[in-house]
Amino acid sequence: MTEGGGGAAAAVWSTHRVVLGPDRVVKTYRPGHEDAREREVRALRLLAVHAPGIAPVIPEHGASRAGELTMSRLPGVPLRGRPLGAPELDAWAAALQAVHTALPPGELAAQPLRPGHQRAVAERLRRWYARPADRPRPPVVRRALDAGRAWLAAAPPGVTGDAPEPGVAPPGVTPCFGPGDGNAANYLWDGHRVRLVDFEESGRSDRAWEIAEITEHVASWVPEPVDVPALLRACALTPAETARLADCRRLLALVWLFLLAADDPAHPRNPPGSTAERQARRLHALLES
Repeated sequence: MTEGGGGAAAAVWSTHRVVLGPDRVVKTYRPGHEDAREREVRALRLLAVHAPGIAPVIPEHGASRAGELTMSRLPGVPLRGRPLGAPELDAWAAALQAVHTALPPGELAAQPLRPGHQRAVAERLRRWYARPADRPRPPVVRRALDAGRAWLAAAPPGVTGDAPEPGVAPPGVTPCFGPGDGNAANYLWDGHRVRLVDFEESGRSDRAWEIAEITEHVASWVPEPVDVPALLRACALTPAETARLADCRRLLALVWLFLLAADDPAHPRNPPGSTAERQARRLHALLES
């Protein structure tokens, strides 16, 4: 759920230092983020075997220095910040399908649950609700947060990840290998296909949660809104995934409302136009749908 990215816009949207060469990318992770590097290395090695061509590859020679990762540079431009038509949306859905289904069931089951799955998100929300706000909030934001609190309190265990087996996909919902970040900047379009970068938060997940990460990320509506219904049609969700998606979207939209409400106007972390007031209206629409 972090702000990040690759391709031509890496310097704009990345939370780590990314240096782009003609055919290589060198990524330097922030101190204390060794686990993110480990997840990314694991993901790239798995995808190189099970879905070659969909993600960067780690060169066989020329080992990265500590805290860095050298990988191949993929062609294309980020999907974020540009109008997306049917070709891009269909290719995006195809890329998601390729990654989600890349690992054989046994190997997928052996992977660790990705960070930021629903139990961790629900626990984070409860902590945020328990502490006082850092700054005054507009009335529309307060009302949306109150509505979110009521929804969260009434949500069944399966919605908040508190079921007996957290991380196990419900019946009819496809378990998958999840990239873990819904930022459209992580998806590169070369005019024919979409490829992926940024696997710092990757791991075992399910399709509904991963697609909700995309639809609710701030990059889905700022600066250029994604046609979410068209993307969902291209993803061809099962009825069970569609039902689960609705609650996943509400949970993640509530997270984004907290993040945007906490943004310091003097030092914003999120892009212009991604205001808490706009997100409050988005959350209300999801809660009422």
